[in-house]
Amino acid sequence: MKYSIKVNEVRAKDGSNIKGFATVVFGDSFKITNIAILENKEKGELFVSMPRYRSNERDEKNSVIYKDVCNPITSEFRKELYDDILSLYAEMEQSGKTEVSRDAENAQEPEFRVAVTPFERENSNIRGLARIYFEDCFVVSNVSIIQGKEKEFVAMPSYMVKQNSGKSQYQDVCFPVTKEFREKLYDALMDCYQQERDKAMNQGMEQATSQSMERAESRQPDRNLPFR
Repeated sequence: MKYSIKVNEVRAKDGSNIKGFATVVFGDSFKITNIAILENKEKGELFVSMPRYRSNERDEKNSVIYKDVCNPITSEFRKELYDDILSLYAEMEQSGKTEVSRDAENAQEPEFRVAVTPFERENSNIRGLARIYFEDCFVVSNVSIIQGKEKEFVAMPSYMVKQNSGKSQYQDVCFPVTKEFREKLYDALMDCYQQERDKAMNQGMEQATSQSMERAESRQPDRNLPFR
């Protein structure tokens, strides 16, 4: 899969291990932001950390568990992507610039597939949880199908950002770049959601019918017993 990379230097506060942030665009169609370039101070090495979110899970020490919003699936693509990000960061340091980029040649729309699980919870407007798989080497999680005022819609993974005005708003971590790809991707997600929801409803109806028949049969007299 072809991709472009942009790296920005971060002048972090004393004690911080954040050295920079990277943005990756798959083909010319889908952008991943907030990829952190961090320093392991004990080893004196840099490493890449994909954007993460705070989960509701806890470890054995009762500490909050953070999970990747998106990540490479295969070890081969992980090495390729992370090495390219770190090499571009090294190029930035050598040049003395604060921002560098590397564009992909002949970038085209990446192939993808989606998976959606219908979701229902009281007092929640989330109707489905989805994943996007890009060429079976990178996955985007935490995509939601949301019930709006008039209809359901797709919501990409996001985080809250404070504005200069003091107000906060959500900003997408990853998202389609072009209108054409956005329509293609969101249509695929909604179609998959509808199919999985219909399948779940049909299975629920079949199960309810089966249980009803079992209850009815249990109330029937055993026709092998003689009448008295």
